[in-house]
Amino acid sequence: MKVSIITAVLNNRDYIEDCLKTILNQTYPNIEHTIIDGGSTDGTLSIIEKFIDKKSRFISETDSGIYDAMNKGVMLSSGDVIGILNADDIYADEDVIKNVVQTIIKNKVDSCYGDLVYVARDNTNKVIRYWQAENFYKEKFKKGWMPPHPTFFVKRSAYEKHGMFNTDFPLAADYELMLRFLYKHEISTTYIPKVLVKMRTGGTSNPGLYTFKAILENYRAWKVNDLSPNPTTFFLKPFLKIFQFMPCNKKLNLLRRSVTKFKVDC
Repeated sequence: MKVSIITAVLNNRDYIEDCLKTILNQTYPNIEHTIIDGGSTDGTLSIIEKFIDKKSRFISETDSGIYDAMNKGVMLSSGDVIGILNADDIYADEDVIKNVVQTIIKNKVDSCYGDLVYVARDNTNKVIRYWQAENFYKEKFKKGWMPPHPTFFVKRSAYEKHGMFNTDFPLAADYELMLRFLYKHEISTTYIPKVLVKMRTGGTSNPGLYTFKAILENYRAWKVNDLSPNPTTFFLKPFLKIFQFMPCNKKLNLLRRSVTKFKVDC
């Protein structure tokens, strides 16, 4: 099974090398890395060029944003399974892709996802926030839940059947895509109960950028797919992020269950 990893980048010379190395260091042998650069001018290109090999695909041209770049990556890639790793991010260990492939084959599913940690920009061993994804059932989406998109691996066939990233959602195209795939079309998935990705703080998904506009995009994601959310869905979504900053303990479990009726395993 061939795995394509897509990285969209624009002017990220400080961290792109870490991203490239974490993919090269994976123990799984059949990986293709597709790098979509939006026209970097800060030295990013010279770093990327040092890592290009026969298993890499690379283009540098102006695009219409990160999700347009991801769509280009999907179209250029040739893998059976596709994952997204942003330029700021790294895989948690060298066996992540091997575990993903084993999980998809063993469970005979179309997709999988795992946990994610937010780490300090200058120290990827310093955890700021822990996103524990938990087991899947589709009604969790109505309670504000979503999988961490950087940990979401999905078969190419899902993109072919159900479409690409919707670029009408500049802040929430990842949410809309997973809602469409997992909730509307019910592609099969399973949870890997371990950290798959380390994400540096300060990116496009950090809580400080969770604005009223993002809430509106989340609402539109349901409407564009002819789905009906709960009235509280869009307020629970940012609220649940608070728990990612707290230690996992019995008191937290009781509070979280009372609010969301989620099962939390610590």
